[in-house]
Amino acid sequence: MSKVRVLVGTKKGAFILTSDGKREQWDVSGPHFAGWEVYHLKGSPVNPDRIYASQTSSWSGQVLQCSDDGGKTWYAPGGGIGKSPEGWPIGESNRFVYDTSTETGAPLTTHQFYDGTQHPWEFKRVWHLEPSLTDAETVYAGVEDAALFRSTDGAHSWQEVSGLRGHGTGPKWQPGAGGMCLHTIILDPSDPNRIYIAISAAGAFRTDDGGKTWKPINRGLRSQFLPDQDCEVGHCVHHIAMNPTKPSTLFMQKHWDVMRSDNAGDSWQEISGNLPTDFGFAIDVHAHEPDTVYVVPIKSDSEHYPLDGKLRVYRSRSGGDEWEPLTNGLPQENCYVNVLRDAMAVDKLDDCGIYFGTTGGQVYASTNDGDTWKPIVRDLPAVLSVEVQTLP
Repeated sequence: MSKVRVLVGTKKGAFILTSDGKREQWDVSGPHFAGWEVYHLKGSPVNPDRIYASQTSSWSGQVLQCSDDGGKTWYAPGGGIGKSPEGWPIGESNRFVYDTSTETGAPLTTHQFYDGTQHPWEFKRVWHLEPSLTDAETVYAGVEDAALFRSTDGAHSWQEVSGLRGHGTGPKWQPGAGGMCLHTIILDPSDPNRIYIAISAAGAFRTDDGGKTWKPINRGLRSQFLPDQDCEVGHCVHHIAMNPTKPSTLFMQKHWDVMRSDNAGDSWQEISGNLPTDFGFAIDVHAHEPDTVYVVPIKSDSEHYPLDGKLRVYRSRSGGDEWEPLTNGLPQENCYVNVLRDAMAVDKLDDCGIYFGTTGGQVYASTNDGDTWKPIVRDLPAVLSVEVQTLP
């Protein structure tokens, strides 16, 4: 019988939840890296025992952790992102910037600038880790300030995919409320040279040549807070999701508006439809039904909690526009938690499971497409990310 492993990053450590295919009883391991912010954990689809984790502290900076036994033990590969030349984590007092004219990531002083602009680039944290679909040793990292890095030796060394920040729109990128973060990385299973990324607040970008060149893919997005509402870059994209069986169709939750593209991001159309509010962070797609989409609306950009204090996941089975609230098993009064951008995921079992974590420390799961929910763990620190591995 298949197993499920849920990887949970929180404000105060990482937790690993495991269950058999019935998903009724869950074993909880953790906290790993207790007291540290763990922005993201992600397992390799090639080697299910390989897990990467982003461990961050305002005192000690950024550390990347790896496990080769499914999270039982961990090690920090040396000489990589967030490491000084001596191998020590980068802290508040010794941050450095990278020179985008090279692929080496050589540290510079914080007084130097990149690309001839007037904006220094600081490495602050790793927001998202995305392992390769075909090679267990290759993994991508999206970081703040917004940049994309790649390792081909299991996170021991890193090179910047410098074509992204070398794009001519770079000087126009601005930080969102959470910082100028590259938070979404999607690898196209049908084309190894195609990668999608999203930056808050710059928008979505795509490469079709493995990262050498990039193009903004924001046509159709409108942002009322920008001087030019239809501009090429500057949109605050919160998250993008894709079903791998239909890779040219993308779904986006942005700062207001839920969007869909059917041409690999070349253009977008709004699908907010009958949602009670179209502001939120998380969005995901059913593993076997590429037009079944899930979002968690919250009240507004200034009030990050469910409308009317009722925690509701909304599901569309038609790829958007028509949405239905899913409430069975979720608190429907006095609930003021949030669900962050990387805190929703699905498994690949025949009866697809949907999971999400809250800033109140609960992780909810549904094994029937969202019709009913139950907490599989409670009272964790605030949940930053949820990822799922379906194991043989």
